Amino acid sequence: MDIIYFEELFFTLSFIIYIIASLGFFIFLVSSKDSVGKFAVTVSLAGFIVHTAAMVLRIIESGRLPFSNQFEFANSFTWGIVLCYLAIHFIYKFTAVGTFVMPLAFLMMGYASMLPKTIKPLMPALQSRWLSIHVGTAIISYGSFAVAAGLSVMYLIYERNKGKGTKKSHLPDAEICDYLSYRVTAFGYLMLTLVIVTGAIWAKRAWSRYWGWDPKETWSLITWIIYSTYLHLRFNRGWKGKTAAWFSVIGFICVIFTFVGVNVLLAGLHSYR
Repeated sequence: MDIIYFEELFFTLSFIIYIIASLGFFIFLVSSKDSVGKFAVTVSLAGFIVHTAAMVLRIIESGRLPFSNQFEFANSFTWGIVLCYLAIHFIYKFTAVGTFVMPLAFLMMGYASMLPKTIKPLMPALQSRWLSIHVGTAIISYGSFAVAAGLSVMYLIYERNKGKGTKKSHLPDAEICDYLSYRVTAFGYLMLTLVIVTGAIWAKRAWSRYWGWDPKETWSLITWIIYSTYLHLRFNRGWKGKTAAWFSVIGFICVIFTFVGVNVLLAGLHSYR
């Protein structure tokens, strides 16, 4: 069996399926038909299964977890986004969240498809068990922030259309979106804290220092401070509503810049290609 062929085939299929799911969610948002929503969720789940198969084949092919270069992390980031969305959907039955989350998944996968997919031996700095913990927690953290941002966008749309007589029965209540966005953000924040802590331990092992103000380290810290501020104001001041929703969206924009912008625009130790 040609593992490389099937890995690329499953990757492409999952990319196409995610696009179909995104279109399905958009139609669901417009039509409010439950059957369309169920179809979009089913397609998303199918895409996730195919995507997981592609990642498993990548692991078999490379003999390690797919966390060592920009393609593999973008691919894993997409997987984390879909995983977090499906978890939220099956726990809370918020189908409409997929309208704002699945497009992020296929866009990130589209970005991954443009990156070199060649498997290369790990550089010495990456030959550490801390790699799996550090990058694995980053995937879950970023995926959580993506879902939280999607919930915040739903809240903003709900509030904007309130009182206009727009049909919104398929959307969760604004307060539910606001509260759940906070809960998901708190979980993502915990994971991001672990990302920074494990990264510092890994840096000490690899480069004999815990912190070096590498561009990605710096932007990870900026992102952490933004979400720290959000959670502090939320927990201690009862901060919620539109301002909190926009803060969540801005925080996720920082997450995207930390992942994509830093690698493209700023050279550093984390600019693995």
